[in-house]
Amino acid sequence: MAEDLAQEAFVRLIDKPPREPDAWLYVVAGNLARDAQRGELRRSRHLGIVDTADDGRVEAADPAPSADESMCSAEESALVQETLALLPERDAALLVMRADDVSYREIAAAIGVSPTSVGPLLARAQQRFIRALGTRAHDRGGDARASN
Repeated sequence: MAEDLAQEAFVRLIDKPPREPDAWLYVVAGNLARDAQRGELRRSRHLGIVDTADDGRVEAADPAPSADESMCSAEESALVQETLALLPERDAALLVMRADDVSYREIAAAIGVSPTSVGPLLARAQQRFIRALGTRAHDRGGDARASN
C-alpha cells in the first residue's frame, strides 16, 4: 500500500508541479496516507459490525460514533481544510507537517530553510491559521444567523 500511495503522490506531482515540490509532497503523501488509514478503519468497522462468538451467537460490535458526533467532526474537519486552503502554501505545509509529527530538521529540509527558522515560521503560520479560522467561523456564524 505504501508503494501505491507513494506512486499516487508522485503522479499528482507530475500532473501539477507546485512551486515548492518537497513541502507539497509531504502534504500530499500525508493526506493520502490519512485517507487510506481512514478507509481501512471504515472497512474494519463495517466488517466488525457482526462478530460471531465461539458459541455461534451473533454480537454487535462497539457502536459507531453518534450522528451528531460524526457531523460535528466532519464540519470541523471541513473548516480546518478550508482554512488551510486560504493560507499561503508554505504555511499550510508547515502546519500539516508539524501535525504529522515531522521533525523540525525534516521540515527545514522540505521547505529549504535552516532548522532554527522552523519555530518562528511555525508560530507565524499558527497565528495566521488562527486568524483565518476565526474569520471563517465568524462568517459561518453570520451566514447561519442570516438564514434563520
